Amino acid sequence: MQRPYQLHENPMSRQIIFAVTLLVTIGAFAFTVSRIMKYFSFTRPAFPIRDPGKRFNLMLKVAFGQTKIFRRPVIGFFHALVFWGFCVILFGSLEMVIDGLSGSEKVFKFLGPVHSFFMASGDVFAVLVAVSIIIFLSRRLFFHIKRFEGPEMKHRSHIDAATALTLILLLMVSLLTMNTGYVGSKSISGEEIAGLYPVSAIFAGAVNGMSEKSFLLMSEISWWVHILLIFVFANYLPYSKHFHVFMSVPNVFLSRLEPLGKMTNMDNITREVKLMLNPDTAFSAPAGDTPPERFGIRDAEDATWKNYFESLSCTECGRCTSVCPANITGKKLSPRKIMMDLRARMKEKGPLMVENGRDYSDNRSLIRDYISEEELWACTTCNACTKECPVNINQVSLILDMRRYLVLEEASAPGELKAVFNNIENNGAPWQYSSEDRLNWAKDLEINVI
Repeated sequence: MQRPYQLHENPMSRQIIFAVTLLVTIGAFAFTVSRIMKYFSFTRPAFPIRDPGKRFNLMLKVAFGQTKIFRRPVIGFFHALVFWGFCVILFGSLEMVIDGLSGSEKVFKFLGPVHSFFMASGDVFAVLVAVSIIIFLSRRLFFHIKRFEGPEMKHRSHIDAATALTLILLLMVSLLTMNTGYVGSKSISGEEIAGLYPVSAIFAGAVNGMSEKSFLLMSEISWWVHILLIFVFANYLPYSKHFHVFMSVPNVFLSRLEPLGKMTNMDNITREVKLMLNPDTAFSAPAGDTPPERFGIRDAEDATWKNYFESLSCTECGRCTSVCPANITGKKLSPRKIMMDLRARMKEKGPLMVENGRDYSDNRSLIRDYISEEELWACTTCNACTKECPVNINQVSLILDMRRYLVLEEASAPGELKAVFNNIENNGAPWQYSSEDRLNWAKDLEINVI
């Protein structure tokens, strides 16, 4: 019996063509990933990854449950449909790859009810995802959504979003036509249909006058279009904001588990303070031949691997910026821009560091060339952006470390802060009065001191 996707006299040639295409796809994807991994090697260590059970539960709740997305219930529902649809359709995509390599047909049909469930779910979700994508495209093309705009959202960003959404829409359409051709050909020939296809069965029944050969041709063409779109989409994602398709779930798993307002100590500062408090440790300290470690973040390579991971996970949805009190009141700060700038700076400098080493300088930096001091000092560290981010990006930690560089390395801070620092140094308190005068306000008050 001839499989419905196989119209060639020599089925082996089809498998060879598919295998070569798959190898090219994997090779191109591996090259891109290896390049990104080299960029990660230039970054600094981050916090240790502990409590895997707690992290797994957080991943189930935020990433798979899409709980933060539902804070905007209507559009969040459609986004959740797209995410869940991809999770379900992934089963069918894996089956297609195995079929393409082995020349089989519906290789997972031996799973019986499980296979039928995934095929039916994928068929239904293909329609739901397609409708959701049409809504997303309409919002971007015909409606002025404020959080999709901003100085950081260049024309290229809008083209990128429209391209990715269009690819997803084509994926869903090709999946439905593939299933329709499969169901139609099997129905005419009287052969068993592997799986359930509730939507495609309706489409196949609505098409009158098509022959079995026409249905087979529809299925064959759609099969190739769908699988090739998957391969193209997979290699397009690392160069797109939609890279979060791969990065968002692990980023949620790797979230900081401490309270959002907790500011971490800098290890190199802690060592310096301990040395000052106990000078005897200076004799046991390592030799001073190595250059001192930089305080804070000046450029992309000073960021931690987690900072860079988060920049790759950013969906550019603008939810962080839309709740930022500094941005709302007209300040230049945009938390989304901060993450986009780190990603762009690493993309610019990363290849140069690969060629010339981590210490290479192109006389540019993340601070000032990408992010101004005005933006950094506008942050109130309220953590509204981190709270709102649907993939748990911590924008504030990056901003704080860039501030630390400005203060500790360049002594650069707004005048009001410098006055506070001077008062702490001279008076042991943020105020301009000495410690002896601190209680003068209470001289004439009748206070019983116990």
